[in-house]
Amino acid sequence: MPRLRLAMTVLLAAALAAAGCSFGNDKPSGGTQQGAGAGATTQGKVDLKGVCPDPIVVQTDWFPETEYGVYYHMLAPNPKVDVKRQRVSGPMVVDGQQTGVQLEVRSGGPATGFKLVSEQMYTDKSITLGQVNTDEAIRFSAQQPTLAVAAPMEISPFMIMWDPGTYPQFNIIADIGQTDAKVLYFKGDTYMDYLIGSGILRQGQTDDGYDGGSDKFLADGGRTTQAGFATSEPYIYQHDLPGWNKQMDYALVNDTGYPFYPQALSIRAADKDKLAPCLKKLVPLVQRAQVDFLANPGKTNEFIIKTVKDYNSEFWSYSPGLAEYAIGKMRQDFVNNGSDRTIGNFEVGRIQRLIDIVTPILVGQRKPAKQGLQPGDLYTNEFIDPSIGVAGS
Repeated sequence: MPRLRLAMTVLLAAALAAAGCSFGNDKPSGGTQQGAGAGATTQGKVDLKGVCPDPIVVQTDWFPETEYGVYYHMLAPNPKVDVKRQRVSGPMVVDGQQTGVQLEVRSGGPATGFKLVSEQMYTDKSITLGQVNTDEAIRFSAQQPTLAVAAPMEISPFMIMWDPGTYPQFNIIADIGQTDAKVLYFKGDTYMDYLIGSGILRQGQTDDGYDGGSDKFLADGGRTTQAGFATSEPYIYQHDLPGWNKQMDYALVNDTGYPFYPQALSIRAADKDKLAPCLKKLVPLVQRAQVDFLANPGKTNEFIIKTVKDYNSEFWSYSPGLAEYAIGKMRQDFVNNGSDRTIGNFEVGRIQRLIDIVTPILVGQRKPAKQGLQPGDLYTNEFIDPSIGVAGS
């Protein structure tokens, strides 16, 4: 089941009107609930008609999955599924209220010819917002600048995993660098340049030929270590991969000192003034939807599973067990309020840290970032509602 990581739909029944987001009418679990002040949304704040583009188009970097559930969570039941183009569309509903606009969520990966989201956003100007990693935003800041407006995940689940039976001595990524173990990763992943340049891994042990499949790993008998997402591949390899079905251990790239924001919700930088009235209303709704999705994921996950099945792609499948695993990992490790009480906002120090890391890498590749790049060129917190957060985080 290949996976590439370079990786919001129709009328809500009146009976759901007070239940939360459209798919999210399950009982909260795990103690994850909306934070203080998050329940104060009024109809006026939900109404996006005449303020936002219609439809609002969100470009993701992969197939539907739990990690991106926040966008599908804002779709009313029975959305239109375009199997051929791998898009889902319909009225956007928040807190049981119609927003007055349509929402369209587009898949990435094979559906866009494996283009990076920032590239796709400049190729297709009908896209309103897209998922862009911080290091990707730095890399394309000169030619295809994007501006992040919300970070649905606080910590990146990007990781490198290994077979603990083969490598019982591994605990962190630096342990891999002390051996000759091959590290298979996606070509173009900037974090690998950082891991090599900082001496954590060695150039000679890395292989950028990973296409998301398991063939190379299986052919090597599990001696290869492999990049991926901590919210998916470890479960897939243990439970959904015939020929292996054994536990995998992993370590996060974030823990090596590379604290990028994964799949941050971003706009084309030049669109900020035009979209500002919309973003002022929309971004808090995304914050609220993420909080509610964490608490009430059941129906949204059911929709994600069914939609992936309808797409019937050789590249991706999705099981109930994987969806449950992903939401558990998100609650435990990756979606929280960070250093304050607010979900979805950015820390300037983290952005500056990434600029300091990535800029010399790009200079060495003769693909420099924007001259004089500053954190404020890459993100803004001005549309974030600071009162919305995850309880207990």
